[in-house]
Amino acid sequence: MFFIHSLKQQKTTLLLILLAALGYWFFAYELERSNFSLLISLYGLLAGICYLIVQKGKANFWFLAGVAILIRLIFLPVVPNLSQDFYRFIWDGRMLAQGLNPYLTRPQDYIEAGDFSIVAQAQQLYEGMGTLNGSHFTNYPPVNQLVFVIAGFLSGKNVIGGMVILRLSIILADVGTIIYGKKLLQKMGLPNYHIFWYALNPFIIIEMTGNLHFESVMLFFVVWSLYLLSQKRWILSAVIFALSISTKLLPLLLLPLFMQYFLSQGNDNTTHFRSSYPFKVRFQKMLSNLPKLVYFYLIVLGVMALTFIPFVTGDFADNFGASIALWFKKFEFNASIYYIIRYIGFQTIGWNIIEDVGPLLPKIVVVLIVLIAFIRTNRSMQQMISGMLIAIFFYFLLSTTVHPWYVATPLLLCVFTKYRFPLVWSMTIMLSYSAYTVNGFQENLWFVAAEYIIVVSFFIWEVFWKKDNFTAPLKID
Repeated sequence: MFFIHSLKQQKTTLLLILLAALGYWFFAYELERSNFSLLISLYGLLAGICYLIVQKGKANFWFLAGVAILIRLIFLPVVPNLSQDFYRFIWDGRMLAQGLNPYLTRPQDYIEAGDFSIVAQAQQLYEGMGTLNGSHFTNYPPVNQLVFVIAGFLSGKNVIGGMVILRLSIILADVGTIIYGKKLLQKMGLPNYHIFWYALNPFIIIEMTGNLHFESVMLFFVVWSLYLLSQKRWILSAVIFALSISTKLLPLLLLPLFMQYFLSQGNDNTTHFRSSYPFKVRFQKMLSNLPKLVYFYLIVLGVMALTFIPFVTGDFADNFGASIALWFKKFEFNASIYYIIRYIGFQTIGWNIIEDVGPLLPKIVVVLIVLIAFIRTNRSMQQMISGMLIAIFFYFLLSTTVHPWYVATPLLLCVFTKYRFPLVWSMTIMLSYSAYTVNGFQENLWFVAAEYIIVVSFFIWEVFWKKDNFTAPLKID
């Protein structure tokens, strides 16, 4: 009744929601990925509508939450039109449902051997995922695999049924992100409706719910963990953070950023470390908090290791490592700094230097993250999340492959900070879909350049030039 009453009180908002629903319906059921001009135009329209809905409904949190959930349900029965990864998810899930370890074999191995009985609808799933996906070992961590196997058990031989189960798990994760995002924002003294710059963002709705990418599940665990940490429930926070790593490995990069936050928490129940304390007092407090930090790291790594143990047989380590290495040695898509390095390589030595440079770039990222952890002030929750955001941004700038859905992580982190460049990126990242044409895959480097010039320029302006109060995040209010 409350939801219906709210709708009656907001006729303009109701019209905007109706327009958004029609736009998402068309995006889900009618749009073809190769029609880039229609894709980018419709996406821009949905982004504008999202802005208006959040602005008009920001006083009613649960109204916006209801809208976010209902819009996601539009996608429930539809096959993703921008990604085919879900076919591999279902393949892995059906392998596990039969007691087979999906990390030990590749779909291609069975297809080439003529063994189409390994999983139900093997030929359909293999053709759906494509030869590129089917020719390498799975790189999806154990919590992902848990969702896959649930879909495998419950859907039987029905691909659409498996897809619906996967989608429902992502929607439930987004509901959790809305709930714990609200709690964390309130704990930090920020407006709770800011979570809808993530939850109602068309980028998130399309890439997560629509295209079935599990960054949503990973980010639910991240936000839940950060909220628990803000409540000083650091043991459970460590367990939940480990689950985020076992969903997608990306949060593993963020572990160094917890250091200052833990070491600066005083034993006198103060919220923040006081820089006015004498150095000796501060040093003693840091030493007294060091065991807690060590235990936090040990719990995270221990729980993460436990999730992998059921799969650690045979060639698991070699296969999983080889699959991860592909992203640094072979795959190239929507990169920024790497494309500049690649161009220099072609001009100087005449060939693609990805096998040499690709593995080096993550090492540079690790050094940058350690520097951020030690040099930048990351003592409060806001400062720590800002450090995480900057670290992830540098990681993607130095990556050889940046798929659109990767931007979900910096986008969510930014709503807890003063920085808004990921919101800009959630718009420009869609330019990467220009690579999918009716004549096949052909990346347009002018669009890639435009995407990163806009985002990096906005980042530099926000971080180095913009003068603003740290706790006054959105100037689009």
